Amino acid sequence: MTRKTFAALMGTTAITFMQPATAQEAFDLDTIVVSGSLSPIEAERSGASVNVVDAEKLSTTDTTVIDRLDRLPGVSSTANGGLGASSNIQIRGLPARYVSVRVNGIDVANPSGVQNQFNFGGLTPSGISRIEVLKGSQSALYGSEAIAGLIDITSYRPQELGFSGDFTAEAGGNETYQGTLNMGVKSVRGEIALTYGRTTSEGISARAGDPEKDGFEQDTLILYGEYDLSDNVTLGATAFYRDGSVEIDRSATNNSGEVDTEETGYRVFGEVRTGPVTHTLSFAFFDIARRDPGGFTPRFDGERRQFSYLGSYEISPTTTFNFGFDRTEEEFQAGAVGDNDTNSVQAELLFSPSDALDVSAAIRHDDESDFGGKTTGRIAAVWRPVQDLAFRAVAGTGFRAPSLFERFSGFGDPTLEPEESISYELGVEKRFGDAGFVKATLFHTEIDDLIQFDTTAVACGSGFGCYNQVPGTTTSKGIELSGEYALNGAVTVYGNYTYTDAETNGARLTRTPKHDVTLGITGEIGERVTAEADIRHVADIVPSAFAPANNKVGDYTLVGAGVTFAVTDRAEAYLRVENLFDEDYETAGGFNTPGRTAFVGVRASF
Repeated sequence: MTRKTFAALMGTTAITFMQPATAQEAFDLDTIVVSGSLSPIEAERSGASVNVVDAEKLSTTDTTVIDRLDRLPGVSSTANGGLGASSNIQIRGLPARYVSVRVNGIDVANPSGVQNQFNFGGLTPSGISRIEVLKGSQSALYGSEAIAGLIDITSYRPQELGFSGDFTAEAGGNETYQGTLNMGVKSVRGEIALTYGRTTSEGISARAGDPEKDGFEQDTLILYGEYDLSDNVTLGATAFYRDGSVEIDRSATNNSGEVDTEETGYRVFGEVRTGPVTHTLSFAFFDIARRDPGGFTPRFDGERRQFSYLGSYEISPTTTFNFGFDRTEEEFQAGAVGDNDTNSVQAELLFSPSDALDVSAAIRHDDESDFGGKTTGRIAAVWRPVQDLAFRAVAGTGFRAPSLFERFSGFGDPTLEPEESISYELGVEKRFGDAGFVKATLFHTEIDDLIQFDTTAVACGSGFGCYNQVPGTTTSKGIELSGEYALNGAVTVYGNYTYTDAETNGARLTRTPKHDVTLGITGEIGERVTAEADIRHVADIVPSAFAPANNKVGDYTLVGAGVTFAVTDRAEAYLRVENLFDEDYETAGGFNTPGRTAFVGVRASF
């Protein structure tokens, strides 16, 4: 596949897509998405494919965030055990190294990992108010890693003037306990919010065939605040801290081991409005320290610093021009040391030639300190020929820079070049008034200049092989279907289906389901009780080449159910059961997944 430039995709197309029941409605002008463009935009006017998950669905229906994201169309995951174990997300069949993850604007991908990616294993709903999942190659907006898409996480914010908050406490199987306290103060000029969460679990055995349980514990602290110094100047800051420990099974004959991970991040920003132009300056910092005593590499340290400027010029009510630049510095220590600097410039034009059509075009150039520049682009459009009908199209190029580990470790090659991608989406959405909707999305992504571990490579001198640029193309294509319909004022049914054909040079991508379907129903039972049940079936999965011969990677069906009782207007109690029929399955060969597990909890606001 030839190298792609922004000019090469100006006439191509694709679509947006949102998940039923857990997603905001695409035609709701009051719904704002922040990830689909460089400036916030109404969901109706975004050509980008964005799913939105809110805090209520996260806090009462799933133990971890990744369990909820698994129900979105085009999203799947793998886990090396239970709660806290290493867990990776996939978007449209593409692995986690192609997914960018941000928390309150902070890039939280691990700079010290084998690839720059985020581990979802310990991410619980503590302090999270909203998640946006943006699909397709998005490097024109977010730079490296955003080939499959972006996951943008927003922490708790107070919704009422004055002091307010909420808390959640739950207990469940495997001696799992979680608690979260959110509180904040909101005024007409600003707000401040604080979250503390704690999770402990005796867990399950990570490795199949081993009866010894692998526990997990974690503390989470998040702070957010902003204040309007005047009508034209706003200052803000956010910080988070996660400290977790998970027990692991090192091998089939050694079930001892514990990995401790400490993450610290903060971001400070200032916003100045000068007439039609808004200027935002920010500095973000992320540090991760992972300790694995007794492991082959006992210490992993990574650090990232990012300086950014973004300008947004409202040229007219129908035209906005966004522009900016940033500098990112990364370094790592994991048995070796390395660092990298990237300077980036970008621009985006949002244009509405009529009430029925919205178009956006973005371009970005990233200049890496070692391997030079990379230019990416994206064009998106949404056309509404009649009320309640929309056609969406997106095309974008992307890239993934080789990680510091792939370049500077004992198995690395400093001469590696970035992987490159191009993606297309095309789709349609039809609404039926306020009762429901149906949506369909066709998607296609190609990645070339692939970086893989090559046992024949000798550049690193390891004697076992090195990371290398290998020939071939990774292709992921398929269709996403979803719908939701209110049968009456109290009961809603919803569902989605994703078909994914993902391969490299004709060989199927491992751990990637070809078929993934979710069906659910939610409704009121009486005046104070609501109930929800869903079923997810995953089929046609190829296990990794490293999976043991007796692995259980394959088709599986999961059923979940829950009921919520409104004790008062501000307090509720809930019960949920995950894996109701105790399905015995694996997403990573040789690693267990939880069986039937029940949880009870309370949630209250004040």
